[in-house]
Amino acid sequence: MSDFFKTISKASSESLYKEKGSKFLGYAFPVKNEEEIQPFIEKLKSEHHKARHWCYAWRIGTLSEQKYRINDDGEPSGTAGLPIYGQILSKELTDILVVVVRYFGGTKLGVSGLVAAYKIAAQMVLEQAEIITKTIDNVYEISFSYADQNKVLRVLKTNTVEIISQKMELDCIYHISIRKSESERVIQAISELRCVKIVNK
Repeated sequence: MSDFFKTISKASSESLYKEKGSKFLGYAFPVKNEEEIQPFIEKLKSEHHKARHWCYAWRIGTLSEQKYRINDDGEPSGTAGLPIYGQILSKELTDILVVVVRYFGGTKLGVSGLVAAYKIAAQMVLEQAEIITKTIDNVYEISFSYADQNKVLRVLKTNTVEIISQKMELDCIYHISIRKSESERVIQAISELRCVKIVNK
């Protein structure tokens, strides 16, 4: 089972594709959840309030938890959101939103023309985006006494564990991130200390 995925590092710069007077502006944004999506779309609608359509597709999550949505925004069904989503799939990307803003140029493109235009616009913006690979990680909370801190830290450093946060109260409480494929082995190593309480977050 793969424990990595591809996404984009940051919002892309605008791409432009022209066809028979119509302009298709492409945008791509990294997103982690559905709540982040609508603000990007609303911002583009505000910036391009004279445009005719704001079509998009997004894909979020990895493995069995994956979700996606497509939106033709008034274009004939299947002519905009689907070809945009097809480009996301062809690049094997997730945690991404791609929006194509259309300014109508006065000449109808027909179904096949629209499909081609939205596909090319999405392809262009993804080709100029910076694609990165990220690991799928499991997050755990571990707690232990101050007296055991040094030996716990020794195990964490030996196994390349990322410490997300730490809280020093009556005990030491760490939130740690471990690559999915390494999780079982590393948690076993931490468990062998017997002084650590582990909770899967």
